[in-house]
Amino acid sequence: MLYEIHMLKNYPPTNLNRDDSGAPKSCQFGGTNRGRISSQCLKRSWRTSPLLAQAIGAEHLGTRTRRLPDLVAEKLEEMGVSQEYIQELLPKLSGFGNKDGKENKEGNYTAQVIFYAPEDIQAVADVVKEKLDACETLKQVKALKAKDLQEAVKGAEVRPVTLDMALFGRMVTSNAFRDVEASMQVAHAISTNQMNLESDYFTAMDDLLSGATMEEMGAAIIGDTDYNSSCYYLYASLDTEILRKNLKDTPDAEALIQKAIPALIRTMALSNPSGKQNSFAGNVLPSAILIECKEEKVPVSMVNAFVNPVKPNEKNGHDLVRGSILRLAEQVESVQNCYGLTVDKRLWFCQDIYDIQPQCDTTVCASLPELLEQVADTLQ
Repeated sequence: MLYEIHMLKNYPPTNLNRDDSGAPKSCQFGGTNRGRISSQCLKRSWRTSPLLAQAIGAEHLGTRTRRLPDLVAEKLEEMGVSQEYIQELLPKLSGFGNKDGKENKEGNYTAQVIFYAPEDIQAVADVVKEKLDACETLKQVKALKAKDLQEAVKGAEVRPVTLDMALFGRMVTSNAFRDVEASMQVAHAISTNQMNLESDYFTAMDDLLSGATMEEMGAAIIGDTDYNSSCYYLYASLDTEILRKNLKDTPDAEALIQKAIPALIRTMALSNPSGKQNSFAGNVLPSAILIECKEEKVPVSMVNAFVNPVKPNEKNGHDLVRGSILRLAEQVESVQNCYGLTVDKRLWFCQDIYDIQPQCDTTVCASLPELLEQVADTLQ
């Protein structure tokens, strides 16, 4: 089954995802400049959200890091290895993730950032402990090679992976861990409206200065922050066949999948990227959600609904959000009528103040919980 997830989120002034200059990311679409939130940013905001961890259990989520030596060191300490030996091993563990097993001379972290399941960390710790047990002196520990340790870690092809790894994939250059094909494709979110970049000029004043002293010394800080305000279209597709394949070695995989997909959609709806949130507090909920469930795996983004940027229309009483929802509903109808794709179930939710829905065969949900219940029913 293919699950396609479409959402519209309207943000106030924010800078959720910055480019190299610190400005909100942007792109050209339909010949006009649009706001953009990268797929990497979106995926990180979902997989690190407390909502997902609470719903499925933190043990089903991995850790993406270069700090493998520290994680393995914690396991070795639990296994009774002395700190003296652990300190000697840290540089060697930095060679993991590098197919040549070359140690990092700059610090105790790996050259490659890698997604790790708890079982990956344990597998490395078990091999290291086994090698340590064969050493009779500290000199023999120092003689251990990172490459040999890495090559001794076996069973990657049958070792369980975490849910987030099964969803978003993993690419590695070490046989100690296996590559995982992503079961979920996530598009860069783009604004339905033309983006107007603005800048906030700000000052910070010293609380202990006043009067003439304040005028003489001026502000303690002067700066500026770029931002925009846009309604974003988000699109992602999830192939449950690939997800099941990725989780084949995970205990109770089917029960996890049935719990995880509604939980993931809820997390996508209720979480937001963390960029500059302390400055802008751009925490919003989706104005509309469309879920299409298909046995026929033909993924279709509805992004072309917004080739022409949406504009508020005072004559028709359509604000930016209403106009965007109408465009999305019309695109759904057009795709269905023109291409006749088989959609096993189409679920639609939008805030009741808009009362808009596609005219083709659609199950309209009055609330997000009802939408999630309907999604759960498709998984039975």
